[in-house]
Amino acid sequence: MKILIINSGSSSIKYRLFHMRDEAVLATGLLEKIGEQDSRLLHKGAAELEETRCIATHREGLSRIVRVLNDSGALGCETELLAVGHRVVHGGEAFREATLIDESAIGKIRELIALAPLHNPANLLGIEVCRQLWPSVPQVAVFDTAFHQSLPPHAFHYAVPADFYRHYRVRRYGFHGTSHHFVAKQAAIHLEQPLETLRLITLHLGNGASATAIRAGKSIDTSMGMTPLAGLMMGTRSGDIDAGVLPYLAATSGQSLETLDALLNRESGLKGVCGENDMRKVQRKAEAGDQRAQLAIEMYCYRIKHYIGAYFAVLGRVDALVFTGGVGENDASIRKLSCAGLDTFGIRIDDEKNASNAKKSREIQAANAPVKLLVIPSDEELEIARQTAALIAPDVLPHGLADT
Repeated sequence: MKILIINSGSSSIKYRLFHMRDEAVLATGLLEKIGEQDSRLLHKGAAELEETRCIATHREGLSRIVRVLNDSGALGCETELLAVGHRVVHGGEAFREATLIDESAIGKIRELIALAPLHNPANLLGIEVCRQLWPSVPQVAVFDTAFHQSLPPHAFHYAVPADFYRHYRVRRYGFHGTSHHFVAKQAAIHLEQPLETLRLITLHLGNGASATAIRAGKSIDTSMGMTPLAGLMMGTRSGDIDAGVLPYLAATSGQSLETLDALLNRESGLKGVCGENDMRKVQRKAEAGDQRAQLAIEMYCYRIKHYIGAYFAVLGRVDALVFTGGVGENDASIRKLSCAGLDTFGIRIDDEKNASNAKKSREIQAANAPVKLLVIPSDEELEIARQTAALIAPDVLPHGLADT
């Protein structure tokens, strides 16, 4: 039975089609620049396709994707489609787990647009178009915030007037939850231990970055907050910053809150410090002697180390530190710098193991180090597919995954 995963952005649609019998990827693709004359579709599967044409709307885009999936033989007839799983960024406090989409769920997702104005409208548009295309196929929403709904009150509340929470739901929500959840379960499989016995720190490091403390399979603290801006230094986001900087800049520079918000989200982080947001380019500039790039890397790794220390205190004991995401999985030097000087915590890296570029779960800690250091490739689409199947038809999942 097949499950189609849709990640609908404001001007793009990512998709992946799975056969859940063995979790085989039948097709994957990206449609970008929707609404422009040079919209681009890149499709990979048994047959590959790359085309540029004007795709005016998401409905037109999804219709084109369906035709490509049908023409390639990947999808076949509608009856082969068990469900469509959708990534939705913000579920607020309304959604703690994957949810079957009906009118009530759509209404709640729409109410949450105020908390994620850049993401939820596009996610919702993808849902609505898919419901029109396949009215008889179950649609499931999987939320980036859901995994973090297990945060205790002392971790998710901000020290602000209580009315901010009661009336406006100002609190820590956290993001990247689908990725953190997936790699935590993969860590348990790799370590051959029940997830319920483990205490983990997971580091999702990419253009967006976040850290999560996980105890017994539950998120108990995470670095992102009410929005994805908080926490670690990122490609274009500042991460943690003194809130007093905003009124100071507004008063002294005359810039509006909207302008400052855009600067903190799109012009800060690595890009703000050295002019590049791609860590690979930052590394090349640093190797060439660029001092701003060197500073950016030092700041980036210092922030990671800061959260590692904080989450050791939160967890009391750490069984494994898990690196994932584009940077976390592929950049050995960032992993090494982030772990440097943490011997007191039992964190010691093996340089030879760390240098390996194997695309699979692996250990990189030194011999006899008490804390395991794991590199685990994330697969958010597979996690969405698993959660979708677990909700719709758990018997189709490979043995042992229905209850994860």
